[in-house]
Amino acid sequence: MRALWTAATGMKTQQFNIDTIANNLANVNTTAYKAQRAEFKDLFYATLRRDNLVDDEGSPVNLQVGHGAMVSATRRDFSNGSFIETNGTFDVAIDGPGFFAVMLPNGDYRYTRDGSFKLSVDMDEAMLVTNEGYIVLDEDDNEIYIESGVKDITIDEMGYITGIDEDGELIEIARLKIVKFTNPEGLLAEGANLYRATLASGEEIPVDAEEMDMRIIQGYLETSNVKIVDEMVKMITAQRAYEISSKAILTSDEMFQLINNLKR
Repeated sequence: MRALWTAATGMKTQQFNIDTIANNLANVNTTAYKAQRAEFKDLFYATLRRDNLVDDEGSPVNLQVGHGAMVSATRRDFSNGSFIETNGTFDVAIDGPGFFAVMLPNGDYRYTRDGSFKLSVDMDEAMLVTNEGYIVLDEDDNEIYIESGVKDITIDEMGYITGIDEDGELIEIARLKIVKFTNPEGLLAEGANLYRATLASGEEIPVDAEEMDMRIIQGYLETSNVKIVDEMVKMITAQRAYEISSKAILTSDEMFQLINNLKR
């Protein structure tokens, strides 16, 4: 009986759906988290009879029965979340598409929307890093250093970092590296709010200050774009679908039992 296996695939897909929803809800307060959505596709079909229409006689349609569903992909919604004011000097948010570029200890590049940067102090200089200590890069792929004594640091909408030195002069420190991707949904999430470029996402595309279609906001952080109400509705729908699939398995089992009892 196909119903047993077909319903089982439905339960597996809904279990994965619940896992995805649970991860979204768990990250509702994660800075710059982007919600995921599970997508499904139907499995192959058994064709019991093909259409056979000759001289207006025969069957004009196929006789087919499906074998359930499976997970096909998880899409990530890169739409903007809300912005929360922190008044932190090195808290920045991207209003629009784009990512900050950071470098891991092994020299590999990663990308993030989390702009809660910190200073790692070394002697008379301080380097701009992420919460995990990864190096924040400037537009020339170099580290960003803030010299001792520099004050009133500002980050403008194009990512330029400026400050006032000990002589009271305005100095330009660096410009944050902002990149885009042809297909951001192809980025591979690695945790810690980091993404890795893949063949599906394409290589990074550095964004020049003159070509920016987004803006940098200092003193703000981007919140998660998870909508709790929507996720709760999805969870209820997935739960009901799971229950229906389990009911189909129970019904199939009862039909088997009736067939077995016919021998008695």
